[in-house]
Amino acid sequence: MDLHEEMIQIGTEALKASRELVMLGTRSKNSILHAMADELDAQKESIKAANKIDMDEGHNNGLTTAMLDRLLLSDARIDSMIRGMRAVADLKDPVGSKISRWIRPNGLEIVKRRVPIGVIGIIYESRPNVTADTAALCFKTSNAVILRGGKEAVHSNAAIADALIAGGAKKGLPENAIQLIRTTDRAAVKELVQLEGLVDLVIPRGGESLIHAVTKDAHIPVIKHYKGLCHTYIDAEANLEMALNITINAKCQRPGVCNALETLLVHKDIAKEFLPQLAEAMSEYNVELRGDSIAQKTVPSMKEAVEDDWTEEYLDLILSVKVVESTQDAIDHINKYGSRHSDAIITESAVAQKQFIQEVDSSTVYINASTRFTDGSEFGMGAEIGISTDKLHARGPMGLEELTTYKYIVSGKGQIRD
Repeated sequence: MDLHEEMIQIGTEALKASRELVMLGTRSKNSILHAMADELDAQKESIKAANKIDMDEGHNNGLTTAMLDRLLLSDARIDSMIRGMRAVADLKDPVGSKISRWIRPNGLEIVKRRVPIGVIGIIYESRPNVTADTAALCFKTSNAVILRGGKEAVHSNAAIADALIAGGAKKGLPENAIQLIRTTDRAAVKELVQLEGLVDLVIPRGGESLIHAVTKDAHIPVIKHYKGLCHTYIDAEANLEMALNITINAKCQRPGVCNALETLLVHKDIAKEFLPQLAEAMSEYNVELRGDSIAQKTVPSMKEAVEDDWTEEYLDLILSVKVVESTQDAIDHINKYGSRHSDAIITESAVAQKQFIQEVDSSTVYINASTRFTDGSEFGMGAEIGISTDKLHARGPMGLEELTTYKYIVSGKGQIRD
């Protein structure tokens, strides 16, 4: 069987599984999810052993520190996967819920009800925890899922998927409800995104090049997350101690993720007081600062920021810094250079807060908090399928509801249309 035929078979089996999944009730699905979590726990050492193979190959192949951090599966991260799966089991099942109901003058009752999307393809790169997170969310919403991870995590992904399938099968997981594409051949991605009639939606998670490649080749709908170019704006009326703590957290807590801070905007009225504090704090974390001409005059040790820095998602310990004239200046910068992911304002001014909320065109806007909270688990969604920077059909962290569509159920008593 060649790759084209193999992918058609995978899609066909997923479609069949999706029609079995709609028959599973919430109690059965939750039981299966807990069985998957149990098996992840039981297979923890095997998963870590598989991950070590990937980590060793990653070191040998020169993966960056940020990429290796994404790839690593520590005990804590595996435990987090297990907790996330149990958290999804505990969440309310949106499938079958009533969105709205109304009765027409002719007596027809119309109910708008949530239903699964069907078959979802997930294409992702170096984070093996995505295998468990996305499988849990797709299964809870009665969607069959086809997983295609990056070659750098091939052993880790296989170990996790095998544990999920084995654990779920003990409690009645339909065959092929969760499938992992195990070949590292890049052509498999193109084949997957062209399975019209078999796959209903593709969600790519990874770098900009991956998203562009998937979008270019796709014959089916794609929900995109191009990049996380997140900003924090320190207003003239900010609490500077709070602003510094939030900036440190947003940049340094985990720099290699999409909700980490990449560009800091500082109001001119507090720049001379705040920027030296920032430079001192960031030096302790080995953060390289790249500033505009005004920021450089205040902190001469800063490197010069060039135009490309304002559009760069560093995913590393680098921070670009710009001094702005006003809240409007900050908003204009964010809307010009940002990626519509997550952006924050630090201020005590209600007027500035309102303006920022109304005018910043991003999926998630923060007031006096770190952008690092843009995450399905932090939003109370359990695990997340990804963070969409699109506007249709989902935006921001995608949890259970975002993995459903809807249908109309129209009930009558013999009505016919005139």
